Amino acid sequence: MMLERELAVAIAAAKAAGAAIRTIYDADDFEVRQKADDKGPLTEADLASDRILTEHLRAAFPEDGLLSEEVADDGERLKASRVWIIDPLDGTREFTLRMPEFVVSIGLAIDGRPVLGVLYNPVTEELFTGVVGVGATYNGAPCGVTDHASLGGARLLVSRSEMKKGWFDGYRDDADLRPLGSVAYKFGLVGAGLAEATFTPQPRNEWDLIGGVAVVLAAGGRCANGKGEDYIFNRPDPLHIGVIGSNDALYNTILGLVQR
Repeated sequence: MMLERELAVAIAAAKAAGAAIRTIYDADDFEVRQKADDKGPLTEADLASDRILTEHLRAAFPEDGLLSEEVADDGERLKASRVWIIDPLDGTREFTLRMPEFVVSIGLAIDGRPVLGVLYNPVTEELFTGVVGVGATYNGAPCGVTDHASLGGARLLVSRSEMKKGWFDGYRDDADLRPLGSVAYKFGLVGAGLAEATFTPQPRNEWDLIGGVAVVLAAGGRCANGKGEDYIFNRPDPLHIGVIGSNDALYNTILGLVQR
């Protein structure tokens, strides 16, 4: 599947949403409030991005399902074969701190399989795209994962909060550990060959994952949950336990770290 139209629409949607996010990011001030049940911060940028993405995708593909982090899930998506899964602003906490470690994330699943991903960082203007089985791009140029095969010297993108807790202290002497916000952004950098892997044993939701997973797979890498299972998306429960996005050469080592 080339998915040329789907890719073009997703890129246009991500850039339009990114422009709205950038305007708010550059403002002197913006409102930040907590989501229900203390599930993290929410800003006007999240909501503006969600509206733009939804408008673009609904207009172009009215028969497809849609799952967004910022909209209550009514379950209608479960009836669809093709489902767009979006995180309008992955890395909201970093956004509120004005750290440019966040992206608009768009993913398309067909029969549960990730087939397309688009990630866009509106501050750094980095654009990651991937169509599984076709290829990946970084800022418009073809890209792929690295072939670095050992933990020694491997660039590993990890959670800043998890690193502060000392979770990765045992690997400091070997790997090049780089704390970074946004799950999706980490995946994009792995797919672009700018890091070897990202991982966590902690759960993450489908909207955090699918866009980046598609980019890494399209770039020749491997992705799995904490059990080493391929991701299946558009499930009734969007939460997945464990995260691995890696080049192929280092995958088994990273899986071992997660399971340890």
